[in-house]
Order: sequence, then structure tokens, then C-alpha cells
Amino acid sequence: MTEPTAREAHGEPHGDGFGVRLNWLRAAVLGANDGIVSTAGLVVGVAGATSERSALLTAGLAGLLAGSMSMAVGEYVSVSTQRDSEKAALAVERRELRDQPEAELDELTDLLAERGLSRDVAREAAVQLTERDALRAHARVELGIDPDDLTNPWHAAGASFLAFTVGALLPLLAIVVPPAPARLWVTVVSVLAALTLTGWWSARLGAAPTGPAVARVVGGGAVAMAVTYGVGSLLGAAGV
Repeated sequence: MTEPTAREAHGEPHGDGFGVRLNWLRAAVLGANDGIVSTAGLVVGVAGATSERSALLTAGLAGLLAGSMSMAVGEYVSVSTQRDSEKAALAVERRELRDQPEAELDELTDLLAERGLSRDVAREAAVQLTERDALRAHARVELGIDPDDLTNPWHAAGASFLAFTVGALLPLLAIVVPPAPARLWVTVVSVLAALTLTGWWSARLGAAPTGPAVARVVGGGAVAMAVTYGVGSLLGAAGV
């Protein structure tokens, strides 16, 4: 039986995979937060103009679908561009390794030395990394890319769509399920409670103070609902 490495013995999350998972989790929290705030603002605004459940349901569903599709398309386009850039950078690096292997070895040595290794140790490490997998070594050290784990635009689009939809379902259900007299207050309370949770969670993921993060998220959501409700009430009173 092989002895566990120091990393495994400590049981601590390290490495590129952990960073990627953390970024995805943070993006999911922020996507859900967007779904909560934007849909809550929409349905509360409509509630200011009418108490008809059908109108509220139509507006909420339209906002949910439009928002989730917009998030998915935007994320797909953004991550596709990132992936294309990563592929282009890897192609350049592959060509340089083929045409200028010695220059690339010197470059890798310099990069490792800049990270605190002595020149001799950096050279030995560069030689060993190059012999094992030159492209992977340069991709990770020079470009910060894992050639076997490029960003996937479909995964990003799906995650954004799902996160926004989950967040948007809360205000949508809160505004259409309760009886008419309680709809507005049930929605406001449930939305602020959910924003408190997402604000706390996003702060914890970023190792930031939770109080200011929660205050910003909850305050922003409250202002959004107040503004849209005021506009809806004015339009409803005017018969628009």
C-alpha cells in the first residue's frame, strides 16, 4: 500500500480542480441571486398594478424564461470566446515548442525562477517537466491553462440556466400561490430571506465578511422591489 501524500493526509482541497469547482459554485450562487432579484422585481411591479393571478403568472413565467435564456446565451458566448482563446494560445505554444525547443526550455526556466526557485533548481525542474509533457508544463506555468480541462461553454450555459431558474422560481411561486391579500408580503419576506442566504453564502465562498455582503444583497433586492412596486402602482392607478 502506498503512503498518502502530505496533501491527502491533511485532507485539504488544493489544485486547479478545487479552484474550478469553487468558481462554478460562486457563479451558481450569483446566478440564483440574479433570478431572485430580477423576477421578484418583475412580479412585485405587476402586483402593484393588478392582483390578477393570471397576469402575475404570465409576467413571472415570461421573466423566468427570458432571464434564464439570456443568462445561458450570454454565458455560452462568453465561455466559447474564452475557450477559443485558450485553444489559440495552446496552438501557438505547440508551434513554439516544435520550432524553438531550447528557447522554450529557457523560458520555462525563467518562469520557474521567478516563482522563487534557485536558477539551478528551476533549470532541473524545467528539464523534468519538459521531458514528461512539455505542452502541459508550458500551458500551466506560462498560460495558466490545463490543456485537458478547457472551459466548456455548454456546461456554463446549462449551469447559468439552471441557477437562474431555481432562483426565479421562489418569487414566482410566492406571488401566485398564496391568497391575494397575502401575496405581496409573502413574496417580499421570502425574497429577502432568500437573498440573506445567497448573500451569506457568496461571502463565505469568497472568505469575505458576511455582514456587509448580506446587507448589500438584501438592500439591493429591497430597493428593486420598492421601485418596481411603486411604478406598477402608479401605472395601475393611471389605468395603463
